[in-house]
Amino acid sequence: MFDLEEMTRGSMTQMTSLHEQRLDFVARTLRSRGARTVLDLGCGSGSLLFRLAGNAEFERIVGLEQSGVSIRQARLNLESWIQASPDRIRLVTGSYSEAQPELIGFDVAAMVETIEHVNPSELSKVELAVFGGMRPTFLFMTTPNREYNPLFDLAPGEFREEDHKFEWDRMKFRQWASGVAKRNGYSVSFGGIGDLHPDVGYPTQTAAFELIA
Repeated sequence: MFDLEEMTRGSMTQMTSLHEQRLDFVARTLRSRGARTVLDLGCGSGSLLFRLAGNAEFERIVGLEQSGVSIRQARLNLESWIQASPDRIRLVTGSYSEAQPELIGFDVAAMVETIEHVNPSELSKVELAVFGGMRPTFLFMTTPNREYNPLFDLAPGEFREEDHKFEWDRMKFRQWASGVAKRNGYSVSFGGIGDLHPDVGYPTQTAAFELIA
C-alpha cells in the first residue's frame, strides 16, 4: 500500500532539487556570455542575484520585483554585497509588464520561473515592456513543462504552485516564444533543465532569446 505523505515529500524534494539546479544553470548561462550588465526580471528573494554577485565581470546587477515582501527578503539576502558595492547592485520594485525606461539595454537578462505567474491577458504587455522596451541583448527564460507534471505526482490540471496562472506544454511555449522573437527582432533557441524523460522532455523548459544585430 502506497504512502501518500511519503510520495508528497518525495515530489517536494524533487522540485526543491530542481529549483537549485535551475538557478545554477541560469547563473552559468549568464556568466558564459561575457556580459557586464545583468538584469533579473522577477528576481524574487534574490537567489539568482546572490549567485551572480560574486562575479566581478558584472559591473551592474539589477533585480526587478513586484512583491514588496520579496524585495525586502532580497535586500536581506544581498545585504553584504549591497553595502560593499551600493552602485553595483540595485533592487527595483516594479513590474516587467510596465515600461521601465531605466532598465533599457542590459547585456543579459533572466526571467526564471516567473512568466507563468502572469495572467494570460497580460502577456502582450510583458512582450511590449521587455522585448519591445527594455530590449536586453540576451534573455534567458525558464518555465515549467506541464507534460512533466505527472512525474511529480501532480493530478491532471494541477499546477506546481498555487499562484501559477498557467503552465505550458512544450509546443505552446515554443509557439509563444517564437512569436515574441519574430515580432521583436530576436532569434530564439530552446532547451531544458533537469532529468530528461524520453517522452515528455525536461521538467523545466528554457528559451534563449538573442537580439539580432
